[in-house]
Amino acid sequence: MKTLVSINNLSRVFDVSRPWLNRLIERGSKEYLHAVSDVSLNIPAQSIYALVGESGSGKSTIGKIVVGLLEPSNGSVEIGGVDLARETDKATVARTRADIQMIFQDPYASLNPRWRVSDIVTEPVRARGGDISGLAERLLEQVGLSGEDAGKYPHEFSGGQRQRICIARALAAGPKLIVCDEPTSALDVSVQAQVLNLMSDLQEELGLTYLLISHDLTIVRHMADRVGVLYLGRLIEEAPCDDLFDNPRHPYTKMLLDAAPKLDGFGREVEPPKGEIPDPINPPSGCAFHPRCPLAIDRCKQESPQMQQIASSRVACFRAG
Repeated sequence: MKTLVSINNLSRVFDVSRPWLNRLIERGSKEYLHAVSDVSLNIPAQSIYALVGESGSGKSTIGKIVVGLLEPSNGSVEIGGVDLARETDKATVARTRADIQMIFQDPYASLNPRWRVSDIVTEPVRARGGDISGLAERLLEQVGLSGEDAGKYPHEFSGGQRQRICIARALAAGPKLIVCDEPTSALDVSVQAQVLNLMSDLQEELGLTYLLISHDLTIVRHMADRVGVLYLGRLIEEAPCDDLFDNPRHPYTKMLLDAAPKLDGFGREVEPPKGEIPDPINPPSGCAFHPRCPLAIDRCKQESPQMQQIASSRVACFRAG
């Protein structure tokens, strides 16, 4: 299958140092937060790739780099063979950017409260000088709303309806790739199912590619074709969805799956996850997971494991075999 998104050795570092004068008085040094470290992955066209991990693992940072809201510190992100951070031809950049849209976590915060829905939905097309006549009404009906809703304001809708408006806006420019950053986490459970089913239907109907960012493993198993697991900014396991859930190979992945709620898990006893995520400003040496890993050996404390292919999975762990 043709690759749409190619991420190669991607890293993003944030300078979180205190002001210069404070450092001078306290004789402190600069501090850097490594949000993403050496991540490489490919997303095939017309597929759903999910990124999972605990809060602070770098999921949203990768999503923002993919859509161009952040620039990488190192490495590259290519969309259809175009690296937006390095491409110099403005026409190519504009054409590639039109193929990328994003659905944000909080639907109300991402909608301008002073604009009517018709203006919100058609903005991506209007900004490029395209024809917007009747576009808002068609898109609203496509996502399960009424064309008459185009004249309303965001505050007149429920949370699920607002997220449908966000989806309609994302579809307006005819994108190939949509980055979905926790698209249902702010919604009620019953509404989540409706929005997810809508996204799944649109993906099949329009041949879209999704980068799904989520901490909800139930949603990931329902939606994703392939899953990447992040820990402290590093990709530690990647596998087809069914393989990852049925046979997780990294100890951290096993910990995540064991801690997730299960419908048939009433009365089960599960050992809670041990320890806390290390400080990303001062991460541990070797494998970042070794302070919490029940299988850690001395080598884990000294060396950082590289990705290795095991069956259909890629795993960064010395004990994965």
